[in-house]
Amino acid sequence: MAFPLPDPMRFALDAAARAGAAGEVPVGAVVTREGRVVAAAANAMRRSGDPTAHAEMEAIRAACEALGTGRLDGCDLWVTLEPCAMCAGAIALARVDRLYYAAADEKGGAVAHGPRFFHQPTCHHRPDVYAGLGESEAAAMLRGFFAGRR
Repeated sequence: MAFPLPDPMRFALDAAARAGAAGEVPVGAVVTREGRVVAAAANAMRRSGDPTAHAEMEAIRAACEALGTGRLDGCDLWVTLEPCAMCAGAIALARVDRLYYAAADEKGGAVAHGPRFFHQPTCHHRPDVYAGLGESEAAAMLRGFFAGRR
């Protein structure tokens, strides 16, 4: 029996689809606090010419601005792809409470793969991590995007 995805992950997947349609790698992210969406974003590296414009970074920046703070205590981050090391670092520095991600990224991910950022002794904040929500949809979107590029 399939269960519906939580709304924030659905919003993140929709943002990822819009990014893919615009020629960006289809990754979306949403920041919530107390069940309400604070910020939503998608990859914007090509559009902005900024290699740090990952969906997570864009959503964290927008959430900090919306909340008027540099710390996202009490917030959750929902993202369609396992965060890279840069994004994992930003998640820790922003003090995000919980991270939910859809698809694993064996090559570039840094949460369950690669450096396993949150397991390092130098990581001062570790969010609770939940993987796999919407994984098949996110992975299919990414595979389709890259297949179209080959």
